[in-house]
Amino acid sequence: MLELKDRCQKIADLLDEKKAEDIEIFDLTDSGYFVDAVVVATSIASKHALMLVDEMKKNLKKDGEEILNVDDSDDWTIVDMGDVLVHLMSAEYRKRYNLEEFLKEFEAKRG
Repeated sequence: MLELKDRCQKIADLLDEKKAEDIEIFDLTDSGYFVDAVVVATSIASKHALMLVDEMKKNLKKDGEEILNVDDSDDWTIVDMGDVLVHLMSAEYRKRYNLEEFLKEFEAKRG
């Protein structure tokens, strides 16, 4: 399996290829957060987010990645890959919840 940084970049590249926007990667290794990395991206619509999840399932499985759970609503889809979480959010929800600020605090705590 690829290193964490490469795995996250591969996820980001796949999301970018499928038209997700404003993709950010947060390395939270040794930060005290419950996963090692988080990828955040803006999806165009809820159907776009579900298509992105399908593409992730198809394309990442061959690299040994496993999607453990998907929790989705119209505005926010969370993909649990064990040590990596992927948040696919509508632009409105992304602005409202400002997840990046929260994650940046953890990123700053890295050992």
